Amino acid sequence: METTLALPLLVGLIALALAFDFLNGLHDAANAIATVVSTRLLSPFAAVLFAALGNFAAYWLVGLHVAETVGKGIVDKDVVTPAVVFGALVGAMFWNVVTWIKGIPSSSSHALIGGLLGAGIAHAGPGVVESEGTVKTVAAIFLSPMIGFVIAMALMVLTSWIFKGTAPRRADGMFKGLHLISSAAYSISHGGNDAQKTMGIITVLLYSTGHLGGEFHVPEWVVLSCYCAIALGTMSGGWKIIKTMGTGLTKLNHHSGFCASTAGSLVVFGASAMGIPVSTTHAITGSVVGTGAARRASAVRWSVASRVIVAWFITIPASAGVGAAFYLLTRLW
Repeated sequence: METTLALPLLVGLIALALAFDFLNGLHDAANAIATVVSTRLLSPFAAVLFAALGNFAAYWLVGLHVAETVGKGIVDKDVVTPAVVFGALVGAMFWNVVTWIKGIPSSSSHALIGGLLGAGIAHAGPGVVESEGTVKTVAAIFLSPMIGFVIAMALMVLTSWIFKGTAPRRADGMFKGLHLISSAAYSISHGGNDAQKTMGIITVLLYSTGHLGGEFHVPEWVVLSCYCAIALGTMSGGWKIIKTMGTGLTKLNHHSGFCASTAGSLVVFGASAMGIPVSTTHAITGSVVGTGAARRASAVRWSVASRVIVAWFITIPASAGVGAAFYLLTRLW
């Protein structure tokens, strides 16, 4: 359904979407760099620059399957209007700011999905929900941290066995290099999945206003601008959440940092290949907890982990409610 929209309003909505993308990078910077900062492998400034470069490198390395899922696989693209996009973005940004202030590593991805569902349903009822894309996205809320947890535990056990006869000093030196490589991989996977969510939102906005000639495709300028926005957001850091991820859940070293980043990147790259807008926060949190549990259950600060899990469960409903409310406010204009 095409909707006429004045150019200044269209530009304003695109700017709002890029602002969300920037906030996503700011909010999720901790996902990629908490382990290298907490282990003092890199300084905070070097780490955020390193992660930002990784975010942008996804431009050359990751396909656009996630952008297509967000743009047309969550809510029927033919009933989306600019007001729906506005409600979705404000709902997601509101929840991101609340959890950022509280230092809670919630999911920017699911905040956006929640905002889109809330605004879409408020506009045209529950029939607008695309069940396939929504079901696999919601399923990933539960599966991604569990898979990250299991992979991280397995990597801890495997690498401990492989290096059991190696001198501690030499093993630590090797894990430093591996930790840096795995952190780079996670930064790339983060950019490749998270930036595409904003690409999907901008693309469905352009489609709904008739700027794509009736064919849903992601323009090149949208891809580049979204990768730039998330990289700039990552460079701005998110220090409260970095503290929670790097020291609040469990104590990390280069060995466990490598295992956590590797497990998280495998989960996110796999999800991106399947077009699932997975939460990079969920993936890395499950992986970090897995490295602690591999040592002993008491190594994990379960009280902090439980607070994070609660935020996961309420993210979609909370952002959906705000998204619906702001959509309804547009009806008053």
